[in-house]
Amino acid sequence: MDLRETWNSILVEIELSVSPATFNTWFKDASLVTYDDGIATVGVPNEFVRQWIVEKHHKTLLRLLRERLEGVRSIEYLIIGSQHKAPRQTVPQTRETGAPNSAQELPFADHYVSKDDNLNPRYTFETFIIGSFNELAHAASQAVIKKPGVAYNPLFIYGNTGRGKTHLIQAIGNALKRARPKERVYYITSEQFATEYVDALQGGTAGKFKEKYRGYDTILVDDIQFFSKKEKIQEELFHLYNTIHDSNRQMVFSSDTHPSQLQDMESRLLSRFSAGMVVEITEPDYESRMLIIRKKMHSANATVSEDVITTLADSIASNIRELEGAMNSILCEAKLHNRTPNILDVKQYIKNNIRPKKTMAATEVIKTIASYYGIDEASIYEKTRRKEVVKPRQVIMYILREDFQASYPTIGQRLGGRDHTTVIHSCDKVREGIKTNMEFSQEIDQIRSILR
Repeated sequence: MDLRETWNSILVEIELSVSPATFNTWFKDASLVTYDDGIATVGVPNEFVRQWIVEKHHKTLLRLLRERLEGVRSIEYLIIGSQHKAPRQTVPQTRETGAPNSAQELPFADHYVSKDDNLNPRYTFETFIIGSFNELAHAASQAVIKKPGVAYNPLFIYGNTGRGKTHLIQAIGNALKRARPKERVYYITSEQFATEYVDALQGGTAGKFKEKYRGYDTILVDDIQFFSKKEKIQEELFHLYNTIHDSNRQMVFSSDTHPSQLQDMESRLLSRFSAGMVVEITEPDYESRMLIIRKKMHSANATVSEDVITTLADSIASNIRELEGAMNSILCEAKLHNRTPNILDVKQYIKNNIRPKKTMAATEVIKTIASYYGIDEASIYEKTRRKEVVKPRQVIMYILREDFQASYPTIGQRLGGRDHTTVIHSCDKVREGIKTNMEFSQEIDQIRSILR
């Protein structure tokens, strides 16, 4: 299958899963430009489309590409303009930028992720907004930059999804590159690390894998929670940690939860995660959300009224990524109509997209979700492992945690006195299902719509 056929088959699947308006706005003019050395390059017509696809559809595209092309490691997005949307089988590459040798494609250089360090150059401290919700994590990061391998080793940053953990740990890497150009820095997601390790075992190159990672001066590992239940990979990470740490080199980890709440992890590994500095990025406060919106609008050269800023800040509280996605959508809508974003744009977006307010009673959430799945509400509280009850109960736990920020112990108590570890496991199960099962992801979206 050539690139054109591959992309057309992906477009067919996407078109069946999204609305016609969504498909025509975001995917119609996109294309699969190149595929080289595990990196798929997707061409998009402008920056607005690039940002929206990255925020909302990147994981789906990555999954669809991996189903069709062998060895896909990542996607890079290239602004090429809609007039160049036809994909090509091969395009001359320049290693300095990783972009095709064309003047119209130069904007790609600003977003190129180097294979030498896997770092995105856009993630810097200059673009990182500091507020009371993340100032301790920021201060700890600055200490690591000044004394890598000495101050806070390892540095473990945790917090709910969409709060800037990836931005922060990559900013550490980019700052270390500038401050210590001779030292080797490497960023990796847990998924990439696991995939590389399994491929190395299967290909008989485990020695090269170990040699590669033991040669870095600083290693930054994102989303460490996904190593849960992967015993062999945990063992490899344990030995890698000892090698790096014992030679006074730096390790930085991120996770969606505190080390003490990570499930199915070796205790010796958990103790090492907590050996340096553990710091949380909490929910952004109102002032920080206002600052984020102002900076985003300023970067987009958009002048907006104060009520636009305050309404957005009021409506999206816990997730920076969701807040930025809302701004991208509103800015794009305004640009398509050649006008300045206004309060009507904001209200329309909120009506169609914002998750429910956390003031809704937990009992109402339980009742609604039980009704959605067609089961008796009382069965949710029972000590039963029947499949038709377990799934709705896990979804309830996930919604209460993600959308209403209820604590794990509180959720467990509300659902029949269950242990908080059961709640954590259920939430992780739903998160994984959302990532891997498009139908299940749509179910969650429908439930959230009902709960508005």
